[in-house]
Amino acid sequence: MSLEHAILVSLLEQPASGYDLARRFDRSIGRFWTATHQQIYRVLKRMDGDGWVTAEAVGQAALPDKKVWSVTPTGRSALVGWLRAPVQPEAVRHELAVKIRGAAFDDDAGRAALVAEVERYRADHAAILAGYLAGEARDFPDPAAPDARGALQHVVLRGGIAYERMVLAWLDDVLDTLRDLDRCPERRPA
Repeated sequence: MSLEHAILVSLLEQPASGYDLARRFDRSIGRFWTATHQQIYRVLKRMDGDGWVTAEAVGQAALPDKKVWSVTPTGRSALVGWLRAPVQPEAVRHELAVKIRGAAFDDDAGRAALVAEVERYRADHAAILAGYLAGEARDFPDPAAPDARGALQHVVLRGGIAYERMVLAWLDDVLDTLRDLDRCPERRPA
């Protein structure tokens, strides 16, 4: 997937200024595809040149006009072509998992530092899960009611919720294992 496709999906959901689009990435789609504000503006300019998006100047009181971007038929066709192409499983690169394996070669102080890092990492994921659950309660109070777009947004959110729950369960297992090693000196690495 490219940033272009993520932007097309977001703009088809609702036209937006570059600033508003960047805020959407920060709030929602950014957990699945990240981009800086500068990247978004650069890609919008390229997409405009390719005829995938168009901008309408909108006046603002006491502020400069802003550009509100929307998808052109050419952009929609590009997205549909991408939607119909096969997706390959992504390779997972997980630095914390490598550190956990490497803990077998560290001393007690290193493992204690790793426990603190896993606890910090767990707290970050617990906060993400809490945000997802709050968003679900806010945006999908009646799961039976959404239209197709809402149902698909909700299923992606449920995937994020399931992922975060899985990560938290795994991190709890990691912490239990590290603490068990500390309680059993005979299992500690040499």
